[in-house]
Amino acid sequence: MENVQHKESVSSPRWKRITDVVLVLFTLPVWLPVAVTMAVVIRVVSKGPILFRQERVGFLGRRFMCLKFRTMHVGADAAVHQGHLKQLMHSNVPMVKMDSHGDSRIIPLGRLFRASGLDELPQLFNVLRGEMSLVGPRPCLPYEYENYLPWQKERFVTSPGLTGLWQVSGKNKTTFVEMIQLDIRYARNRTFWMDLVILLRTFPALVVQVWENRRRKNAAFKSSKEELNHPAPTLKLYSLPGTNLAGNTPADGENL
Repeated sequence: MENVQHKESVSSPRWKRITDVVLVLFTLPVWLPVAVTMAVVIRVVSKGPILFRQERVGFLGRRFMCLKFRTMHVGADAAVHQGHLKQLMHSNVPMVKMDSHGDSRIIPLGRLFRASGLDELPQLFNVLRGEMSLVGPRPCLPYEYENYLPWQKERFVTSPGLTGLWQVSGKNKTTFVEMIQLDIRYARNRTFWMDLVILLRTFPALVVQVWENRRRKNAAFKSSKEELNHPAPTLKLYSLPGTNLAGNTPADGENL
């Protein structure tokens, strides 16, 4: 596929739009109280806006403002994440988030919100506006899109989603290329039943993700605790009688 910009004739299936709107409105009594509670928590634990708005690339390369609950301190250095993502895109390593091993930019409870996917609840409004779907590839950042190879841009022939085939197929255990391949497979084979299966598999996948995040946190804490209890031995230097450590005779009154 040469360029998604040449695919203006591509359209999202009508059943997908209907499913998105019906499910979001039907589950409103469930997710809205959770969203309000999270907004209050973020307001209490960290100064700054509750929502984080960021330009993302979606269907056919079109850009939109993606909504998230803010989980980082205001003014956090975004260049750090950009460098991390660039490394993942050009290597064959699993796509583990930076905060999986600790990140000082994260606000209190931010890691839990991110691991559970609760920080992405505001994107349900992106779904209602037609910018996203419940199921589809994750919307990428503009600088990520600019570094995509032509064949990789096929993932944009479907609307971006809150969850997708990649998210329920290992996610952090897959490489960047494997993620792209899973997204393209979904774009080529999407059906109502496929979306339904992915939605049902999302909840167990989130539970596993939270558990793994907790396990990594405990392992890091245990490692740091062992380092404190068993510090590395220090090298002791001894001087010869009548000389200091530099090998010189000490001045009058200097203690050896």
